[in-house]
Parts: sequence; C-alpha cells; structure tokens
Amino acid sequence: MPNAKVLSEKQAIVESLSEKLKTSSAGVLVDYRGITVAEDTELRAELRKNNVEYAVVKNTLLRFAVNNSGMSELDSVLNGTTALAVSFDDPIAPARVINDFAKKMKDKFEIKGGYMDGKVMSLPEVQALADIPALPVLQAQVLGTMLAPITGLAVVLKQIAEKGGEAAPAVAEEAAPAEEAAAE
Repeated sequence: MPNAKVLSEKQAIVESLSEKLKTSSAGVLVDYRGITVAEDTELRAELRKNNVEYAVVKNTLLRFAVNNSGMSELDSVLNGTTALAVSFDDPIAPARVINDFAKKMKDKFEIKGGYMDGKVMSLPEVQALADIPALPVLQAQVLGTMLAPITGLAVVLKQIAEKGGEAAPAVAEEAAPAEEAAAE
C-alpha cells in the first residue's frame, strides 16, 4: 500500500492530466518505443516550435485521467510505452508534427490514437487531420482564392490601358469577319 504522500502526488498528476485533456483543443497518443535520444530531442524541438506540449506518461495515471475526462474509448490504446502530445491553440499541430515524425521513423514511432475537442478519434482520423495544412498556409490559400478575380481584372485593365483603349488583336480579328458578313 503506497503511503499518503505518494498517493497524493499521483492524484495531483492525474488531476493535472485530466485538466490538460479537458482544456486542450487536441491531443495525440503515441508509442515511442525504439527512438534514440537524438530523435527524441529533434521531435521535442519541433513540437516546441509548434507550441505543443509533449510528455511521457504512465499508462495507469493516464487511464484515470482519460476516464475522468469522459474519453474512456482511449483506454484500449493505453498499453506499452505512451507519450501524450497536446495543443491548446492549434488543434492540427500535434497530429501534423507527430504524423510527420512517425512517417520518418517508420516502425519505431507509432500513433495510437487521439482526440479533438473532447471527442476520441481513430488512427485514420488522426492521420487525415494531420494532412490538413498549417493555419498560415490555409489562410494564404483562402486569401489567394479571394484575390484571384481582382488580380485578373487588374491585369486586363492594365492591358487595355497599355493598348490605348484599342481592342485586342484577337478580338479585332473575330469582329472583322462578322462585319463582312453583315455588309453582304
């Protein structure tokens, strides 16, 4: 039987994990078995750049936290080595970084599952989420789509201004046969 001090420390860890699971926008559980220290350091640096918290977690403590958070479906993946990557602002960041790293590390590093906004996601759903581009890329794509018609109009108006208001040669050639047909 553990003493009261150890028990209270574990309860505090479970409470902290439960709070992270409830307040984070998304998280990914991974099996990190077999990666080297250098690979782990590289992964942690990339996660920090993307504002993602990453920690190795004991399965028993995480199991209590998962059940406290109402995500008991994750209970089945809590075996072997487990690490948790969570993000509080960008829900796609943990999945994207972890998925990229899992592709690079092949069999050493595997995604077990994940969650987003309190809902458990399967492995294919996590991988599909990881394929979504980063937020700045999506914003640039939307902006580019919105600016395309305006840019096209500006190019056409510039060409008309450079020609001095004359019709473009292709339009003039099309108009000439029509005028000849009307004259006959």
